[in-house]
Amino acid sequence: MRWAGAAANAAGLVAGYALDAVLGDPRRGHPVAGFGRAVTALERRLYRPDRLAGAAFTALAVGAPVLVGAAAAVGTRHRPVARTVLVAAGTWAVLGGRSLRQEAKTMGRSLRGGDLPAARQRLGNLCGRDPSTLDEPELARATVESVAENTSDAVVAPLVWGAVAGLPGLLGYRAANTLDAMVGHRNARYARFGTPAARLDDLFNLVPARLTGLLTVALAPVGKGDRARAWRVWRRDRDDHPSPNAGQCEAAMAGALGVRLGGRNVYFGRTEARPFLGDGPRPEARHLTRAARISGAVGLAALGLAAAYPLTVGRLIGAAARHTLRPLRASRPLRPLLSPPASAHPPTGTRPSWALPTSRSQQGRR
Repeated sequence: MRWAGAAANAAGLVAGYALDAVLGDPRRGHPVAGFGRAVTALERRLYRPDRLAGAAFTALAVGAPVLVGAAAAVGTRHRPVARTVLVAAGTWAVLGGRSLRQEAKTMGRSLRGGDLPAARQRLGNLCGRDPSTLDEPELARATVESVAENTSDAVVAPLVWGAVAGLPGLLGYRAANTLDAMVGHRNARYARFGTPAARLDDLFNLVPARLTGLLTVALAPVGKGDRARAWRVWRRDRDDHPSPNAGQCEAAMAGALGVRLGGRNVYFGRTEARPFLGDGPRPEARHLTRAARISGAVGLAALGLAAAYPLTVGRLIGAAARHTLRPLRASRPLRPLLSPPASAHPPTGTRPSWALPTSRSQQGRR
């Protein structure tokens, strides 16, 4: 059954990725949107401008989906087909690769056509910057940076956590990432309350972001990029970004495309100065299609690794854990399920019927 469960998880990841590639995000009734509404209601009840309240809020908002996923995983432990269907549905719900690539291509068409108002209007689908004063290079830069970072957040990271922890990993990761997008801001309201959610999202993305950077370097030629240049820029610039994870993805993409990212970012009411990543010119409309191609290739490569993990490394780790725990289980003495009250002991020289062994194995354990 362990092999059947691992195979079901792997098949579910592949099927869910295929659904996202073909159908994209659901147009109505998206589960993530429903989760966002529930989290907003929870925030109204728990909000206080301190980290303790934020930690309680984060634990409840992320813990609930994890428990739902764990219950579903236990309920389908002996039903591999049902497990496959649930993991496929969960994977489809939490991935956003097709939508990300489509937004990049649509932005590229608007910029190539000189339609800056349309491009500015669409930027809100990718990031939270104020687009009102951005020109073509800045709109293109914002799009490339968003594609690079969200290739990890919306594609690689969900697949990694789905491979490692199945349905609970998928739902828990998407809950943490959505929470960070909602409250993980450096403003007056969320500076302290949103810190636990931001830190949890950083933790969940440590490995996926670095995997995304490495895959972007390896697959740079898919977008007509230079693998050696991507490797050099990634190693040099990845730690310059204020985020511990975004710089991994953006530096690799900058090197793959041969452009320079970073600079002054204007949000609504706030300005940030980001260090430059990469060498070369500022991005243009033509770079957006190339970025989308690299993002798609990275997603497929991550899918291959994620689908293989439950059947290979995951099974080895599980077997090692069971082998380690077996001596501990064997060393625990077995106790009677029921103990008689002190007044119920029989006279000396006799033994109650519940204490009489029925086999040599039981005698040895007692």
